[in-house]
Parts: sequence; C-alpha cells; structure tokens
Amino acid sequence: MNKSLNLPQPIDDYFTADRGDSETVGKCFTDNAVVKDEGNTYNGLAAIKQWKIDSSAKYTYTCVPFACEEKDGITMVTSRVEGNFPGSPVDLRYFFTLEGTKIASLEVIL
Repeated sequence: MNKSLNLPQPIDDYFTADRGDSETVGKCFTDNAVVKDEGNTYNGLAAIKQWKIDSSAKYTYTCVPFACEEKDGITMVTSRVEGNFPGSPVDLRYFFTLEGTKIASLEVIL
C-alpha cells in the first residue's frame, strides 16, 4: 500500500483487509452496506463476504491505491490493480461512502 497516501481510516482498513479473507473484509462494512462491482450489486454483509470469496477464487491480484479525493461526502480512491484477469493492469476507481467508522457503500468502476 502507498503509505504516503492519507486515506480515511475505514478505507485504509478496507485496502489492508482486501489482502485477507472475506471475514476481515466484512468487518470494514456496516450491516446494511452495499457494494457494486462488475455490474453486480451486493446488499448486506453476507453478500459482501460472498463477493470477496468469489472474487478471490476467480482472480489473484494486488491493489495499490495512489490517489484520493473527497467531494460531497463521497471519497474516490484510484488504485492500480494487477493480477491474472483480462486487461491487467488497470486503474480502478473506488467510490466510498462512510458511516461512522465503517463503509456504508462502495462502487468499483473502471
């Protein structure tokens, strides 16, 4: 992870957890969080944990955030993602909405 990038703590926790398992990733989200990725929407912790299990089984990847900006309560993080998926490497944009110390929503866009 790019340690010179000053990410809000819940988002920093997410990118650290993303290298681990679905339980660790799930702890970053609120109970009713929503994740949108690859045209799919995952509602709630169980679906988000399954999203992490499925994506980890499908691809091996590394994710390095390199830019962060906040506007209107949404934090956009741009990350270089490299792995064994078509089109690698790519720069993905992660749009986070936070609720307290957790992530309430995340949308991942190319």
